[in-house]
Amino acid sequence: MSSQNPLIGVLAAQGDFGAHCAMLERVGARAREVRRAVDMDDLDGLIIPGGESTAMLKAFDGDGLADAIKTCSAAGKPVFGTCAGAILLAREVTGPKQPSLDLIDIVVERNAYGRQVDSFITRAETTLDGGPLEAVFIRAPKIRRIGKDVDVLASVNNESVMVRRANILAATFHPELSTDERVHRLFLDMVVAGGPGRV
Repeated sequence: MSSQNPLIGVLAAQGDFGAHCAMLERVGARAREVRRAVDMDDLDGLIIPGGESTAMLKAFDGDGLADAIKTCSAAGKPVFGTCAGAILLAREVTGPKQPSLDLIDIVVERNAYGRQVDSFITRAETTLDGGPLEAVFIRAPKIRRIGKDVDVLASVNNESVMVRRANILAATFHPELSTDERVHRLFLDMVVAGGPGRV
């Protein structure tokens, strides 16, 4: 991996993966759309975007994508899930229950803010430098429980909306739909550091 130009995959099964790719290129990474397990072979990190988590689970069937994502994480490569991606990374999913990858110790409730018409933009308090963070919520999940080794990096009304454990980052909002680059820069820093690093 070139520390100046790492290759980050964006799962392109569904959702606004193009916006993630554009943001990654803005912050200095190379982006690759991932549709098959083989597309992950030489990646330095992976983003699982928003969309419909049940549809993404179907895309995992038959091609070994789920196993490839777990292998990527086990190798210490950073994985970032946004909205539906956060649901897929969670240990447990409710509202209703569904399978997940169990890569970060959080319990996530699907569509907890309501329907599409209930989508909103707000400011999240964050530990990132630069003050509050613009957060776009679209049929967003809520994090109902976090494990003891999980750090909260952003919150809205005292509810966690972005969390991290080692090389796994999860956000219930869509940072790719904002002009604020800090979340993607954080993920890029994690990739350059080779996984766990300082926040």
